[in-house]
Amino acid sequence: MKFLPKRLLLGLLTLLVLCASSLAGEFFIHDGDRVVFLGDSITEQRLYTTYIEAYTLTRYPNWRLWFRNVGWGGDTAWLRQRAHPNEGQLFAADESLQQKMVGNAVGRGLERDVLPLKPTVVTVDFGMNDHAYQAFREDIFKAYARSQTQIAKVLEGKGARVALLTPQPIEEKRADPDKDVKNESLRKFSDGLKEVAEKTGSTFVDQFDPYLAIMLRERQGNPTAIIGGGDAVHPGPPGHTLMAWAVLKGLGAPAMVSRADIDAGAQTVTTTEGCQVGHLKVADGVVSFDRTDEALPMPIDSKAEPALKLAPVLDELSRYELRLTGMPTGDYELTVDGDAAGKFAGEELGKGCNLTLRAGPISKQAQEVLRLVFEKNNIFFHRWREVQLFALPAWAQIPEVESKRSAELARLDGEIAELEAQIDSARKPKSRHFELKRVGQ
Repeated sequence: MKFLPKRLLLGLLTLLVLCASSLAGEFFIHDGDRVVFLGDSITEQRLYTTYIEAYTLTRYPNWRLWFRNVGWGGDTAWLRQRAHPNEGQLFAADESLQQKMVGNAVGRGLERDVLPLKPTVVTVDFGMNDHAYQAFREDIFKAYARSQTQIAKVLEGKGARVALLTPQPIEEKRADPDKDVKNESLRKFSDGLKEVAEKTGSTFVDQFDPYLAIMLRERQGNPTAIIGGGDAVHPGPPGHTLMAWAVLKGLGAPAMVSRADIDAGAQTVTTTEGCQVGHLKVADGVVSFDRTDEALPMPIDSKAEPALKLAPVLDELSRYELRLTGMPTGDYELTVDGDAAGKFAGEELGKGCNLTLRAGPISKQAQEVLRLVFEKNNIFFHRWREVQLFALPAWAQIPEVESKRSAELARLDGEIAELEAQIDSARKPKSRHFELKRVGQ
């Protein structure tokens, strides 16, 4: 096991590179964007995509934003599940024929499932099924690279900004997941995807290395640990939170929500960022003030909280900060709008606290946004896959049936629109009254 320290060092360096790569630069998603998530069953799970959507909606509550997920289980970069090309012929074809086959398959799949949505941003997450769960095959990789190139070319030709995402690694129960031939194959597919992104001018996002680095670190203590909380291929909420963290960092997502520094001794608000603080009062060991934020903290799925011990998700994506100095030593209770929000040591307050998960009604407001986004995305999935694309046998294709389909699509569109209106209302920050009182007085 002498190689472990070296692997861990490489993993840590990867994490540092990930963090440094987005310290500067603009967030990939902009005001007015129509965002589409394209991928396989991992995208179809509607977890990492919903977390990314909820982050963006709460961080930019005044932006006009629109999101749709068109992930399809079993799909590949050549859109196997949508266009059904002959894969044996695809892998064996010469460059000219392969390009023709890829162009046809990708064109048909995007024309049906993506382009009608008029996206301005598309994230593309393929590779897991593409590598066929086996040692690296050059013939499959060539089809993968050509297909990813074609996807980027078509989408960018329609005015969309494209982010090409690597898959996360496979979590087989072994102490050395980096030596798994399937992960060695995914590593090569990920390296090749970076080259595709450079050639097409797309944005490249690496989920593979950050996720693998965490796996290697955790498996020092438990060689069979499954950090994602799901199966070997499909992570549960913790793994999808790690994926969302890696993707958002790769897209330049900012960490700061808002910050308020208060010197209670001087009865002064010393620093604010992303918020306004007023009506500060200090009396009888109680500090109270009103705080109006420009954004909400990132909502964290309660089922995903184990991920917060694995990666600096809150430090790097949701810094909702309060710093209070000039108070006597001791423990303090925080209430927000009269609701208990948490207990804090005076030293902790003096250093500054990240209140993302401990801001009472503010944290609950962000959670409500997440709940509504999940509900909206589940209805859209039903609309798209089970109504719009439901295939009737030829003998049942009559005007009356199609009329009922149109009516059902209109009804579901109405439900989605209503939920989006609720989301827009729920994500607007409110003026909140904070009160910190010393415990025992």
